[in-house]
Amino acid sequence: MFRRTLLASAGAIALAGTALAADLPYRAPPPVYLPPPPVFTWTGLYIGLNAGYEWAASRNVETTTVPVFAAPTFETELALSSALATGTAHVNPNGFIGGGQIGYNLQFANNFVVGIEADIQGLAGTHATGSFSGSGVPLPGETIDSTVQSNKRIDYLGTVRGRLGFTITPTLLVYGTGGLAYGGVEAATGIGQTNLPFGGFGSFGNISNSRVGWTAGGGLEWLFAPNWSAKVEYLYYDLGRVTYGLSPLTLTDAAGGVLYSSAPFSTTRFNGNIVRAGLNYHFNLWGPAPVVAKY
Repeated sequence: MFRRTLLASAGAIALAGTALAADLPYRAPPPVYLPPPPVFTWTGLYIGLNAGYEWAASRNVETTTVPVFAAPTFETELALSSALATGTAHVNPNGFIGGGQIGYNLQFANNFVVGIEADIQGLAGTHATGSFSGSGVPLPGETIDSTVQSNKRIDYLGTVRGRLGFTITPTLLVYGTGGLAYGGVEAATGIGQTNLPFGGFGSFGNISNSRVGWTAGGGLEWLFAPNWSAKVEYLYYDLGRVTYGLSPLTLTDAAGGVLYSSAPFSTTRFNGNIVRAGLNYHFNLWGPAPVVAKY
């Protein structure tokens, strides 16, 4: 009897619980937040290193010597001396270039990327020398021999450029670039002459300063690992033309009197080509996009 009563009570409780559960409102489980997949963008700050090769586009140092003064009967010697000291020395500076860069990119939805980049590089092995020489006989019993030697170099080169590119694939960027270039330049010319039987004399001049010009080029940049990219790039730069004067080219007699004198000056242009490779580290290159999964 007691057993039947207990079973009946349990069944009643179960039926009541089922009815009560049926009356409760349904509550959906809370949303589950999954880790967002990485979303690549070129937008952001980057720094890096570069190395490559530089060669000059203009390889001439042109020297012009203007006749100034000649003592009586030395006009012929002055004319020949000035002519022998006028000409072009072929100078071919080229060598290793390497340095670093920093920049910022901004990517748009249409796959275009705009940015700005600044870099500075040192140049090694770009010091080059060229010369020209000649001789002549102004009058019987006299011979003038002349040698003109010139050199030029760029010690450092920097740029501040805009970049405009297009992503061929999400991780491959092709771009054009252009802007301001600056650098430290040096050039020098020396003239050595002898007028037998009177003796030897010479002239020297140089320039060393900073120049500002322009640059343009293009390249490819490839993201080969998260936050890391490699690039290859070509740039043409032009720092302009410089002219510098030399000391007077003067022959004197034994007493120090001036027999003849001329005024030399040299002109050259600092422009060239750069081919280089670079490695960049990008900050916040992979930006997570919030993804919410609901069930």
